[in-house]
Amino acid sequence: MSDTPTVPTGFPEGFLWGGAVAANQCEGAWDEGGKGACLADINEFTADIPVDQKYNGEETTEHVRELLASTDRIFPKRRGIDFYHTYKQDLALLAELGLKTFRTSINWARIFPNGDDAEPNEEGLAFYDRLIDEIRANGMEPMITCLHYEMPVALTLKYSGWYSRELIDLFERYCKVILDRYHDRVKLWIPINQINLVSVESYNALGICADRVDNLQEAKYQALHNQMVACARVCRYAHETYPDLQMGMMLCGGPAYPGSPRPEDVLACMRHNQTDYFFGDVMLRGSYPGYMLRFFQDNGIDVRFGEKDVDDLRSGTADFMSFSYYYTSVCDAETYANGNSDRSNELLPASPWGWSIDPLGLRFTLNEFYDRWGKPIYVTENGIGAYDKLEDDGSVHDPYRVDYFRAHIEQMREAVRDGVDLRGYYAWGPIDIVSCSSSEMSKRYGFIYVDIDDYGEGSGARVRKDSFGWYRHVIETNGAEL
Repeated sequence: MSDTPTVPTGFPEGFLWGGAVAANQCEGAWDEGGKGACLADINEFTADIPVDQKYNGEETTEHVRELLASTDRIFPKRRGIDFYHTYKQDLALLAELGLKTFRTSINWARIFPNGDDAEPNEEGLAFYDRLIDEIRANGMEPMITCLHYEMPVALTLKYSGWYSRELIDLFERYCKVILDRYHDRVKLWIPINQINLVSVESYNALGICADRVDNLQEAKYQALHNQMVACARVCRYAHETYPDLQMGMMLCGGPAYPGSPRPEDVLACMRHNQTDYFFGDVMLRGSYPGYMLRFFQDNGIDVRFGEKDVDDLRSGTADFMSFSYYYTSVCDAETYANGNSDRSNELLPASPWGWSIDPLGLRFTLNEFYDRWGKPIYVTENGIGAYDKLEDDGSVHDPYRVDYFRAHIEQMREAVRDGVDLRGYYAWGPIDIVSCSSSEMSKRYGFIYVDIDDYGEGSGARVRKDSFGWYRHVIETNGAEL
C-alpha cells in the first residue's frame, strides 16, 4: 500500500457547514432578564447616510451618556429580530436548512450587567443554557464567541474601556464563568470577534471614549494589547481545565493587494497587511513580531507590558485561527503614507454597500493564512448584504446571493485542494439580522427573510428565500454540487 499523499477531491468528511450571528444583532430584549446595556445597544440608526459612510466610529463620554438616556432615537439592536424569544422557531428553520454548526455570541452584559458585578446574573446564564441546549437538540455543533461588540457600557464610563488594564481581569473572570458553565456542551470557542477590526468598529471593539485619553492611536494599541493578554489567559485556563476544548482566534480577513508592481507599493501593501496579521502572530505564535515593534517605534507608540504579559502570551496561544471574509482592498505607497489606509479595488464589482466582491481572494487568503500559521482554519463569516424584496406571493428571489455563495464556495474548495486544513464554513446571518456597521435591517444577508424594517415595523414573519433550498443542497452534497 502506498503512503504517497494525494490531493483532496473536495471538502473533507465531517466538514462543518454552518451559519453565524451575533447576540447583539439578533437577540433584542436589551433590558430584559437582568441584562445591562452593552456597547451595541447605543448604535443608532440614521437614515439618508451614504452607504460608504455607515460604520461605527469614535465616541465621547458625553455622547455615550446622551445615547443611553435617549428615548426618541432609533436603536435597532435593542430589538434585533427578537431572537431572545423566537430562538426555538428560528433554530428549527436553521436545522431544516441543514446547518451542522451554529455560531453565536454570549452577551457579556447579560452575564455581568455592569461588567464588574460581584456575582454573575443567573437569569442570563440560564437563557444561554436553554439556547445552547436547543442548538444541540437541532443537531448543530455550537461555536461561541465570548465578546462580539457586547462589552457593558458601564465599563467605558467607570474605566476607559479596554485601555484600562482592569478589563483584563474582568474579561478573564467573565470567560471563566461561561467556560465553567457550558464546557460540557460547547467545544469550539473564540474569545474576541475580529480583534483587528478597529478601523471601522473603533468604539464598539474597544470601548474607549476619545475624550478620555491623550493619544487615541496609542490608547488603541494599548487596548488591543490588553485584549490579547486577556485572550491568552482565557485560552490557558481552558487548556488547563478543559483540555477537550478548542480555543480559536479571529481576524477580519481580506488582505490588501499592491496597487502596482512598483516595489514601493508592494512594500507598503506588505506593511499594511502586517498590521492586521500581527494579531495572529501574537495569538498563534505567542509573541510580538519584530516588524510590529518597529511600527510602534516609528510611530511613537508606547505599549506598556505588565509584569507577566510576555509569559501569558507565550503560554496561552490559540488552537485554531478563524476569519471573516467580505472583501479585499488595494494599498499603495501613497495611501499607506496617508495613515496606513487602503482603498477599494476599481477592477472588481461591488455590493450595494460598496464592498468589493472577490471570490478568488478567498482562496488567496486561505492559502496565505495557512502558509503563515499552519493552524486549522474556520471561515467564521462570509456573505453579501443586499436589498431583498418580499413579493406579494410571499416569495423572495435572490439569485445574486446564490451567485455570490457559489463563487466563494468554489474557491474555498480549491483552497482545500491546495492543502489548506479548512474545518468549517459559517455563512453570515443565515437568518436576517440587524446590520453591524449600519444598524439597519435593509442590509440583508440571510437565507431566511425576516419581515422587519429599519424602524422595527413588520409582521416579524420568517420566509425562506430561494437561496434557502440552494444552500441546503450544497450542505446535503458536502459542497460537491453548487
